[in-house]
Amino acid sequence: MAITAQQVKELREKTGAGVMDCKAALAEMNGDVEKAIEHLRKSGVLKAAKKADRPTGEGIISSYVHAGAKLAVLVEINCETDFVARTDEFKELAHNIAMQVAAICPQCISREDFNLEENEDTNPEQACLLLQPYIREPEKTIQNLINETVAKVGENIKVSRFARFELGC
Repeated sequence: MAITAQQVKELREKTGAGVMDCKAALAEMNGDVEKAIEHLRKSGVLKAAKKADRPTGEGIISSYVHAGAKLAVLVEINCETDFVARTDEFKELAHNIAMQVAAICPQCISREDFNLEENEDTNPEQACLLLQPYIREPEKTIQNLINETVAKVGENIKVSRFARFELGC
């Protein structure tokens, strides 16, 4: 089946993946855009896994102040280069993670940070930021959101720390 430029453009708009990645995914999935999206999502996880050991010495601190100024969040998100840290995709990821922290109030970043003995009544999927369902797309976790951005920008990305401030708490 011949893949059209329109199909590639549509897939790029939906996923943000590169032209050649979109074309290859469409070819492999016989032009089915939905299957190609799933294929790209899976390959994004693989790309993220390959980059996971690379050092993340650059990044940004993003803030979110909720309407009424009674709730605020600071999040440090790291990547490999300052070039990626200045991209719109990276800044948007940092902002979305800050909004997630404001909305859901996680206790820790990852399952490794979660102390099951101290929190035996707490579900790790609710307490760990990376395991939480993303507030804008509940079928994705925050880790999936990060993996998608890793696939787009080509660098390792990590959430280093966050702080949530709520007036009166």
